[in-house]
Amino acid sequence: MKIVFASYVYTPEFNTPEAWLRRINFYVCIQEALAVNHTIISIEQINYEGEYLQNGIQFQFKRLSKWGRYFPFKLHRYIKSLNPDIVFIHGLHFSSQIIQLRLLLGSKIKVIAQHHAEQPHTGIKKRIQKLADRCINAYLFASRDMGMEWVIRGNLASPNKIHGVMEVSSVFSPIDKALAQAITGISGAPIFLWVGRLNQNKDPLNVVRVFLNFVKINTSARLYMIYQTEELLSEIIELLDNNPTLRDAIVLVGKTPHADLLYWFNGADFIISGSFYEGSSAVICEAMSCGVIPIVTDILSFRMMTDNGKCGHLYEAGNQQALLTTLLKTIGMNMAQQREFTLKHYKETLSSEAIAARIEAVALSL
Repeated sequence: MKIVFASYVYTPEFNTPEAWLRRINFYVCIQEALAVNHTIISIEQINYEGEYLQNGIQFQFKRLSKWGRYFPFKLHRYIKSLNPDIVFIHGLHFSSQIIQLRLLLGSKIKVIAQHHAEQPHTGIKKRIQKLADRCINAYLFASRDMGMEWVIRGNLASPNKIHGVMEVSSVFSPIDKALAQAITGISGAPIFLWVGRLNQNKDPLNVVRVFLNFVKINTSARLYMIYQTEELLSEIIELLDNNPTLRDAIVLVGKTPHADLLYWFNGADFIISGSFYEGSSAVICEAMSCGVIPIVTDILSFRMMTDNGKCGHLYEAGNQQALLTTLLKTIGMNMAQQREFTLKHYKETLSSEAIAARIEAVALSL
């Protein structure tokens, strides 16, 4: 098959293919796995134009105008000229563009749209989304149940088009734990890790409050927090200042280059999330690829990623007692056994090869 990946999003802060592909390596690795058996062309929009080849993928970099993204005649003509079997569109909020794409392509070429954490439209945009639904052959959601919510709300017509396929994978892999801890300087027994924005949806305040109580029981435990934004940082610091005897149990690391997360993940025992909603989670996926045991909220995407909590633990989002109970379960846990189970689950369901096989199966079924 020839599969063309495309997006209507322009990311002007990136000027070179190398920088951009490093930024999205958790997705490119899936395309590379597909390229083993199929022709893969990926159209990207950054502040660069030209062709770039990497591991069997033909990357075509285009620079469209603002109106060219709303009315992408040029882009669509180029896609059609490639004679694809499948056109793969990133995101579900480009209804008018997809209608235009279908009018040009005709009915023979199949269109797959991938969910990237978007919420269903309402109002007039919902009506347009329902029209665009007629132009799409299949939808990929990290969890099929997430797609069913769109059907229940009336944005999508048929559950038959919904497929559960994880949207991202990981380029990380296990390395020696002692080496990773030496590089990062982290210590604790066990070591918990937080990686994410400090915003309301991620709910870091609940995690910090509960961990401060947990460390009173398991005094050797440590939580390291890596974050890209600081919305709730002042509130977190206030919580720590109000608990001076426990303050050292939580280390605020701040920003860390993505490549360095390899060492943080390999040095940690558990990864914690407090999220109320996630389309999926590159962070949790990357952590699991290094054998880090997930302790995550009981939301649809995390149910899929953990096989309903069989890998790691699920707890009710925002519930302090539920999280504390979950953390207490880690005391006396056979972490070596759980680590091996996490790696096995990742390989079978979340690895780039596993995701590519699911995409291939969906494409062949159309």
